[in-house]
Amino acid sequence: MKVRRGAIPTFLGTAVTATGAALTAMEIVPLVAAGAVGFGLAHIVLGGIEMSRNKNNRTKRMN
Repeated sequence: MKVRRGAIPTFLGTAVTATGAALTAMEIVPLVAAGAVGFGLAHIVLGGIEMSRNKNNRTKRMN
């Protein structure tokens, strides 16, 4: 299975951001929720940069 470079951090960042947003809505430890949202957004940005820099690069197939 071939996956574009940067796709995994982007998907991970999306999941972490959604989790942080859900924690914010439930008002559970606001500092932790804000940290999770920031951590997730950082992954989305860095994964997006990696995908845009390597448009034609794909990771090697793992055996």
